[in-house]
Amino acid sequence: MIKIANAPCSWGVLEFDLEEKSKQMGFEQVLNEIKETGYIGTELGDWGFMPTDPNQLRDEIQKRNLELLGAFVPVALANLNKHDEGVLMALKVAELMYKAGSKDAFIVLADDNGSVSERTQNAGRIQLKMGLSDDQWKDYAQGAEKIAKAVKDAFGIRTVFHHHCAGYVETPQEIEKLLSLTDPNLLGLCLDMGHYAFGGGDPVEALKLYSNRIWHVHFKDFSPEIAKSSRDVNGDYFDAIKRGVFCELGKGMIDFKTIVDLLHQLKYDDWIVVEQDILPGMGHPKVCAQSNRDYIKALGL
Repeated sequence: MIKIANAPCSWGVLEFDLEEKSKQMGFEQVLNEIKETGYIGTELGDWGFMPTDPNQLRDEIQKRNLELLGAFVPVALANLNKHDEGVLMALKVAELMYKAGSKDAFIVLADDNGSVSERTQNAGRIQLKMGLSDDQWKDYAQGAEKIAKAVKDAFGIRTVFHHHCAGYVETPQEIEKLLSLTDPNLLGLCLDMGHYAFGGGDPVEALKLYSNRIWHVHFKDFSPEIAKSSRDVNGDYFDAIKRGVFCELGKGMIDFKTIVDLLHQLKYDDWIVVEQDILPGMGHPKVCAQSNRDYIKALGL
């Protein structure tokens, strides 16, 4: 059965070191509003946003009848010197989820997005010359597998890779490259519909192409009009986010009806996580969360 969750990023809890983070609301309000708007699961959010004591974390999740299904872990995988640090961070997060009783949760591994100026400035319009060399690709894939294996060996927790704009795995070609270099039994794909579209691809085609690698799904919509308005002023990734490039579900270009039909055909029976990056001042997260849940219900989920 497909289950619908939301995530703290929809309340402005993002991994980036932005000024707006100082205005984040507390985890209690976020969990309460996730529950009140009809979702049954959540991701962890930034380390330290939710309790890092596993007993307290389990109590907070369970008393709202929610499930903790995963945690986003960014690592600068193109840098060999960051791999061991990435392993330690992923193990710390995995241990917290495991001890909190979330043994089927995912590590959602990603690049250290937004940390390379060229990729951040050119999100949504990446050129081949901005990519990794063959040696860097080997390092990148090695790091992803090293982290996935460490987490699996220690806690039996699976790892999915989240392609992401403003990172080194953004375009359909880069996603294909990473998947071709990694073990399909060790590293799955978290298909994010909005990021795939922003990166220049068609999420419907990605779902067909990578059905055997997709272990986790993010529902995020994408507005090409807002992307263009940002591009016209040479805006970077963060400018596009602040303009609302990831809009409410149903208000962008993503064909969610076809995607839901395909997920049923593929017998996908895991989580769909709704994400709509909302920074403070951009809108009302609870209102958007409710609108997004209502939209998905209209699609039969």
